[in-house]
Amino acid sequence: MSDKNLMQVPVGISNRHVHLSQDDLEKLFGKDYRLNPIKDLTQPGQYAAKELVTLVGTKGIIEGVRVLGPVRSQTQVEVSRTDCFKLGINAPVRESGVLSGSPGCVLVGPVGMVALEQGVIIAARHIHMPVELAKTWKLNDKDLVDVLVKGDRELCFRNVIVRVSSNFELEFHVDTDEANAALLKNGDMVTVLGKSASCSD
Repeated sequence: MSDKNLMQVPVGISNRHVHLSQDDLEKLFGKDYRLNPIKDLTQPGQYAAKELVTLVGTKGIIEGVRVLGPVRSQTQVEVSRTDCFKLGINAPVRESGVLSGSPGCVLVGPVGMVALEQGVIIAARHIHMPVELAKTWKLNDKDLVDVLVKGDRELCFRNVIVRVSSNFELEFHVDTDEANAALLKNGDMVTVLGKSASCSD
């Protein structure tokens, strides 16, 4: 089957970042503090904030980590495997929000710090998909699909989680390690081959 008969999805590369609860935001930046949006992200209602924090692990630190908004019910730190080596943290690959049993770290802001008991993850690669498009391609929330990246370092990402919502814009999310492995950049188009292990010529 030719690519024109398969779903084409734009790429969004996710660098390390932090989602903060309101309580942790105030501990780091001050009482009654509110995030200051500087750039809207592709997904509606999501934005990059002006605020930056420092991540502290058992072996090292990473400064200047962007906070994304809006605030959430629990703080979540998303890093790459490469970041984990620098920090000395063995973070699991998880879907966003699935934090139970994950390791913690220390967050440092301009007025205080937060010692997280859990919340550091490597985000599982996934596709944000609007409801109508999911219906067209007969896909459901939590389905797993194979995604083909063509080019000089062609590869297939297996078991990519489909996340379906009326609030989503179509986008394939990978972290910087995955993007570098396939020479991907933001806005590149990849091909959804279908469910399960379908990566083949």
